[in-house]
Amino acid sequence: MTTSTSVTQEQAVVDVLYRRLDELRATARDRLAAVRRGGPSGSPQNRSERDAFATLYEDRVAQLDAVEDRLCFGRLDFEDGTARYVGRTGLTDVEHTSILTDWRAPAAEAFYRATAARPEGVWRRRNIVTQGRTVTHLDDDVLDLSRVTDDEEHVAGDGALLAALARGRTGRMGDIVATIQAEQDVIIRSDLAGALVVQGGPGTGKTAVALHRAAYLLYAHRRRLEHAGVLVVGPSKEFLRYIDQVLPSLGETGVVNATMATLYPRIVVVGHDSPLAARVKGSRRMVDVIKRAVRARERVPAAPVHVRIDGQRLTIRPGDVADAISRARRTHKPHNEARATFVADMLSRLTAQYVASLDAEIAPEDRAGITEDIRSDRDVRVALNLAWFPLSPQRLVADLFTKPHRLAEAAPELSEAERAALAREQGEEWTVGDVPLLDEAAELLGEDDHVGRDEERLAALQREEALRYARETLTASGAGGGLVDAEMLAGRFEATPVRATAAESAAGDRTWTYGHIVVDEAQELSEMDWRALVRRCPTRSFTIVGDVAQSSSAAGTRSWDERLRPVFGPQLRHAELTVNYRNPARVAGAADDTARLAGLPVTTLESAREVEHSLVPLAVADTDEVPEVAARRAWDELDGLEDGSVAVLSAPGSAERLRAAVRAVTGAREIPRDSTGAPRLVVLTAEQAKGLEFDVVVLAEPSDVAGSAGRDGGAADLYVAMTRPTRRLVLVGARPWPTGVEPWFEG
Repeated sequence: MTTSTSVTQEQAVVDVLYRRLDELRATARDRLAAVRRGGPSGSPQNRSERDAFATLYEDRVAQLDAVEDRLCFGRLDFEDGTARYVGRTGLTDVEHTSILTDWRAPAAEAFYRATAARPEGVWRRRNIVTQGRTVTHLDDDVLDLSRVTDDEEHVAGDGALLAALARGRTGRMGDIVATIQAEQDVIIRSDLAGALVVQGGPGTGKTAVALHRAAYLLYAHRRRLEHAGVLVVGPSKEFLRYIDQVLPSLGETGVVNATMATLYPRIVVVGHDSPLAARVKGSRRMVDVIKRAVRARERVPAAPVHVRIDGQRLTIRPGDVADAISRARRTHKPHNEARATFVADMLSRLTAQYVASLDAEIAPEDRAGITEDIRSDRDVRVALNLAWFPLSPQRLVADLFTKPHRLAEAAPELSEAERAALAREQGEEWTVGDVPLLDEAAELLGEDDHVGRDEERLAALQREEALRYARETLTASGAGGGLVDAEMLAGRFEATPVRATAAESAAGDRTWTYGHIVVDEAQELSEMDWRALVRRCPTRSFTIVGDVAQSSSAAGTRSWDERLRPVFGPQLRHAELTVNYRNPARVAGAADDTARLAGLPVTTLESAREVEHSLVPLAVADTDEVPEVAARRAWDELDGLEDGSVAVLSAPGSAERLRAAVRAVTGAREIPRDSTGAPRLVVLTAEQAKGLEFDVVVLAEPSDVAGSAGRDGGAADLYVAMTRPTRRLVLVGARPWPTGVEPWFEG
């Protein structure tokens, strides 16, 4: 191990870094307080200027506070005798000399990529482990042993990584900024342009890589992404809660998190589709179905319709309606917007009829009054609505599934069984499969206004003037001092600064477009899901991570190229993660064999470690005993953990019984919580556990998970469940074990 002298030396450096961090915090807080003391008085321009500075300094304080933990975690010693410290953020001293390099900077790449074969000028990489502000351990990776002197002791290898892997899991995912591996770093720093698909089996760090890539892209392409924002799409609310502190801990707070269920504004998703309904709703065939459903609301009456306006008989002729519909369609506007053209055309024709019936000269102002009288007539409104019906996306999709004649009219290519699967009663809850259909309908109907887009265009025109004014303000006030620059301040002067409004705008504006989208557990997304996401990122800049072997959705992905090549074309590129850091080797081997024998396309992985007694089978005599045995074992496992978490996983139909068993076993005992406030023992279905990890998993009746009634992805669910633990997998069951598991049992 490294000597106490080395620890003392590094402690001195860390002390300097934290002193500088405290100085910057104090400066930012002082300037924020000074701005706030200015109050809301003064001209609108002065108030705007104060608001801009206040928001800027608030963000700066938040960023500096976020990097407190493990501020500095690495050092590079170069062959030329220089050294470079690497940490969560970049710091400079009062002379603007770099004293800490941001992990995302090009200068930090060697910390993650240098090897003995390709040292990149580095002879030693040092991991600095801290607790609070105290250096507790140093782990040296020596790339050139000839540089080591006899009086120095070193530890070479993956000590920092293995220590991180052994650490207890909490209810929140931690960052991996100090232990990013070379193959992960290449993906994190990959180009912004195009769609990058990262295929990785369980435990390869897909989620961590995706989130760190988001942080890296915001650092490397700040000016491009700050005003458009980055969207992170995850599989569930549980998953979003699990990851919600990763990006803030890396100093990034402007990212929007969502699931496909929350992508469409003001829609609450609580219903569930059958596998067949999910498959049909997710199919690209639904594009044509929605188009036909919209077109069906633009129809020519079968016979003339007669109305009376002030005693004059007018006729709404089928030929006139057909001509007006054709004219409106030629505008290529969405349905609700094109309707204005249709109505104006029909009112013009009816006004002409009315004027002709009077056989007299009509002044222009009188003609306008006649048109308004015709427009206001109830019978005219009814007739024109029947010919071109104004619609909301919710009404269109609801009618499609609750009115069999609407679905038959719009979807002749669907079979009777497929239509029956889509049918539902009026007022039933929305499902996640409805979301991309609503989005498709909104695109064709034009329900959303275009205020956001107009504001973006205005902001672009104002940008140059804002930048000029910001430079003048900084010069006049002397407020920069290295904390801010004109570009940053200009962003605060604009009418819609993204850091303050991106999440709010995205939540309420379906048309908001992002600069980059990260999709995790992407194998679950349907063809229609991808259409909805691409609509939100016209540049098609995506990071897509997942594992096709874990696809359990009936509409999910079994081949990345087959699903995504039609969407992204030549912009699609691939990367692969090959090391399983999460699961002990025995657990990973059992899960892989079980999945392969079930026909899943499992990625070949190398396990980073082995743990004793990592796979434990508990056979019980009767299925009724499984919940109690699983609950008791979960509590025993929790008692044996100094920290960390335990999950009881099951098939969907068994989760409630297991929760009741856990409550019964606990009695008055309260489930302990971890440092994040999350319970250390949870009961979830295998599907809910997707993307999560726990120290110990107790899997109740694994054969039931594999054969879940009504689910196409039972084998994938079992694979997911078996690959959640970092220390131990306990199988509890009365039925035969899934094929492929038993050869991995110890003894």
